[in-house]
Amino acid sequence: MTLPAAAIGTSSALEDGREVLRAETAALSQLAAGLDARFVHAVEMILATRGRLIVSGIGKSGHIGRKIAATFASTGTPAHFVHAAEASHGDLGMITPDDVCLLLSKSGATSELSDLISYTRRFGVPLISISGNPESTLAQKSDVALILPDAPEVCAIGMAPTTSTTMTLGLGDALAVAVMRAKGFDPERFHLFHPGGKLGAQFLRVAELMYQGDALPLVTEDAPMDQVLMRMTGTGYGVAIIVEQQRLAGIITDGDLRRNMDGLMSKRAGDVATRSPKTIGPDALVSEAVAMMNGNKVNALCVIDEDRHVIGMIRLHDCLRAGVV
Repeated sequence: MTLPAAAIGTSSALEDGREVLRAETAALSQLAAGLDARFVHAVEMILATRGRLIVSGIGKSGHIGRKIAATFASTGTPAHFVHAAEASHGDLGMITPDDVCLLLSKSGATSELSDLISYTRRFGVPLISISGNPESTLAQKSDVALILPDAPEVCAIGMAPTTSTTMTLGLGDALAVAVMRAKGFDPERFHLFHPGGKLGAQFLRVAELMYQGDALPLVTEDAPMDQVLMRMTGTGYGVAIIVEQQRLAGIITDGDLRRNMDGLMSKRAGDVATRSPKTIGPDALVSEAVAMMNGNKVNALCVIDEDRHVIGMIRLHDCLRAGVV
């Protein structure tokens, strides 16, 4: 049921929302201004690890930790979230001396983290922490302690994790991006970890969608029109590609056929072909191919190599079906 605007106090709700966002923005700015050599040291520790980044926390910090681990994993740093409570009941076995731990706790005194702290100290697992108390057990036991500014929580009672979790998430993103850039993580590797959905579609290469080999509707210049029509209809692509010594010599589309209807069946492929069709390379992004097809009002592109050998064909229909728009 939707309440009338007057019933929820529109102006009051808007001001509450803006106040929260302004306060959290100010806290993030304070956090950014306070970054120092400890942040650099944390980045270097993550870069140096031969294993994974193990992230842990409890409650809201745990939820933030899961997101931080997912961000690292998707940007080239193997990462895994370990639930702090489950760690004390066997999941400590997931952590090895080759890993580095990132523990999250605003107070730095979360009891569920005590076994994780002890384990890292006993077996020499590098420990990074994010907390709001530099005097806490967690901060004191860490190899690198990243301390959040003393900014108040913005909930109505000043107790629910809001500002602190926003800062923790922001600091996690900052670490992940700094590590990502230091590793030279590029779009090609990003696509390896994001093959699905819109993100994956943006990084598809032409070679991944193009038709090639026996699927190509290839004909020679002297091919009679009945053979050309059979190739066009047999493949279902609505085009025929003319090659001479495997090099592109032209293309025949439905439009070429319509423009040459007079005496069409007595002609040869070379008589009706478009001689300079639009082409693209196999390493180009599919999004580039779509832009080229839309800009030139064509539905297919020949894919050629540096010597103009025809190695494939890509169609607008298949690009759209793959989610590239």
